[in-house]
Amino acid sequence: MSTENKKHLRPTWDEYFMDLAHSVSKRATCDRGRSGCVIVRDKQILVTGYVGSPRGLPHCDDVGHFFKKVIHEDGSVTQHCVRTVHAEQNAITQAARRGIALDKSTLYCRMTPCRTCAMLIINCGIERVVCEKKYHSGAESEEMFREARVKLDYFSEEVLKYKGQ
Repeated sequence: MSTENKKHLRPTWDEYFMDLAHSVSKRATCDRGRSGCVIVRDKQILVTGYVGSPRGLPHCDDVGHFFKKVIHEDGSVTQHCVRTVHAEQNAITQAARRGIALDKSTLYCRMTPCRTCAMLIINCGIERVVCEKKYHSGAESEEMFREARVKLDYFSEEVLKYKGQ
């Protein structure tokens, strides 16, 4: 069958915006979690954000990671790079810098937002979060979204694996 006879399949709106979040993630400057975020309302892009250091500060890709150890209640210890700002946080701060209200919008991201990002998402009025996959430590965020009535959808129930997890 020639390519002329194949029917073009348009992506759903969720697929379209998630594809854009993947494109945005290519600007990320930390190789542990190159992530991008797109926030939309009424099928229109409001802002984007990606993982990167605060303005004017060095990037992980240039100077290496800045790790902090976290000791959890169960005694387990994890390392987190704290040099960068999460994609969701960068998108929300872009909206603030530009005077764009995020009330009643939808956020697209790579994995379940962390606890801090979840609190910001709730407080700025985002009503739906669409994630490609789950975050290994996302249960607390999922519960906060449930309590705050923020709709949470996943493309896959798979837990995202990333370098140095």
